[in-house]
Amino acid sequence: MTDAAAYDAWYDTPRGRWVGETEYRLAAKGLAGRPGDTLLDVGCGTGWFTRRADADGFQTTGLDPSAGWLDFARTRSDTASRWVEGDARDLPFADASFDHVLSIAALCFIDDERRAVAECVRVARRRFAIGWLNRNSLLYRQKGRHGGSGAYRGARWHTAGEVRALFAGLPVRKLTLRSAILLPSGSRGAIWLERHAPSSFPWGGLLLAQGEKA
Repeated sequence: MTDAAAYDAWYDTPRGRWVGETEYRLAAKGLAGRPGDTLLDVGCGTGWFTRRADADGFQTTGLDPSAGWLDFARTRSDTASRWVEGDARDLPFADASFDHVLSIAALCFIDDERRAVAECVRVARRRFAIGWLNRNSLLYRQKGRHGGSGAYRGARWHTAGEVRALFAGLPVRKLTLRSAILLPSGSRGAIWLERHAPSSFPWGGLLLAQGEKA
C-alpha cells in the first residue's frame, strides 16, 4: 500500500499540484457551491481534496476506511474539518446530511461501486461530483493496464457508459460527464491543452459525473 505521507507529498510537486488543482476546479465548478455549504469528501485518503475544499470556505467532512490515513489527514489540517472512519457503501450519516458530496477517484478501489454511488446520492442534499479513472484515456495506457501500477494498482477503469449506468434508477437529475487531465505529463503543452480543450471531451484521465439530487 502507498505510504500516506509520500502520497500526499506528490501533490506538492509541480505536476501533482497541477493535476490536483485541475481536478478540483472541475469538481468545484460542477458543485456550484458557496462558502459555508457543507461538503462530504468520500474516500478522502490523506485529505488533499478535503483541505482544498475547506480553503474555498466549505464546511468539510472527510470520510475514509483507513484509520492510518485519517490520522495523517488530521496532522495536515488546522481547521474545523471533521474526519470520519467509515465505509462508502454504508455511510454513517442521515439522508440529505450534506449540501454536496465529492469523491475523486476513490470509489473505483472498492467493491460494489453501485452501492457506494447510491449512498453518495442518499446523503447529498443538493449536488454531487464523483470522479472515476477513465479507461478511454492516455493515463489508462500509461498506468492502468495489466492491473495498474503504483497508486493505480487494483483500480477499476470505466467508460462513460459504465459510469452513467451506475446512476440508473437513482434520484438524480441533470447528470453530466466531464473529464480532465487529457495529457497527464503536466508539461507546458499539457497545461495549454487543458486550458483550451472543453471539459466535455471524454478522454481525460479523470471522468467526473456531476448532477443534482432529485
